[in-house]
Amino acid sequence: MSHTDHIFAAPIAELGDFNFDQKVAEVFPDMIKRSVPGYSNIISAIGMMTARYAKPNTQLYDLGCSLGAATQEMRRNVNQPGCTIVAVDNSAAMLERAANHLASFKSEVAVELREADICELDISNASVVVLNFTLQFIAPQQRLPLLTRIYEGVNKGGILILSEKFISQDDTVNELLIELHHDFKRANGYSELEVSQKRTALENVLRPDTPELHKARLHEVGFSHVDMWFQCFNFGSMVAIK
Repeated sequence: MSHTDHIFAAPIAELGDFNFDQKVAEVFPDMIKRSVPGYSNIISAIGMMTARYAKPNTQLYDLGCSLGAATQEMRRNVNQPGCTIVAVDNSAAMLERAANHLASFKSEVAVELREADICELDISNASVVVLNFTLQFIAPQQRLPLLTRIYEGVNKGGILILSEKFISQDDTVNELLIELHHDFKRANGYSELEVSQKRTALENVLRPDTPELHKARLHEVGFSHVDMWFQCFNFGSMVAIK
């Protein structure tokens, strides 16, 4: 059962870094819905792209799977035999809830839940890989090696779906997008205190890149076709095809 997100509703004397712990896991669906514009559209499209790109007897990866929303949408849309979805997260609290969530849906598609560091994960025989708001939490110096590892593990014709919070190269536009995002959160019931405290807690943890840098990295590791397919304010999703 999901609860309403009140984590930053009261003043916190010493704000630590944001952490995907039990408290966050309990309110995560509400937090995502009220914090990430376009999230439901992205999840739906991950399912649509899975239906197009999943190949027989391959592996599909959800890297940083949290509660398994993308995993479940992938599983619902796999229409090829012999596929396994490997859902990976480094938060035991998130994986525990993901297991309960996925168990409530019947499916013939196998799902392996793994508690692991995705930067050390062996990726192989992949037709679909999803990084849904995950790369932004990886240390900047580890992002290119991770994408290289993904590229090497994706079969020819396979796909990577990369959803992220972005920053704009234009400072004026960047400030506008930030304010529009804050307006979105206020419209969804977050107070000024909640917006401010969460932003502070995420400062050292969520480090976004520009869309241009993301595209350059994806091309650098070898993906042939890269572009943005969705954006709302400073959140969006890219597709990279090998």
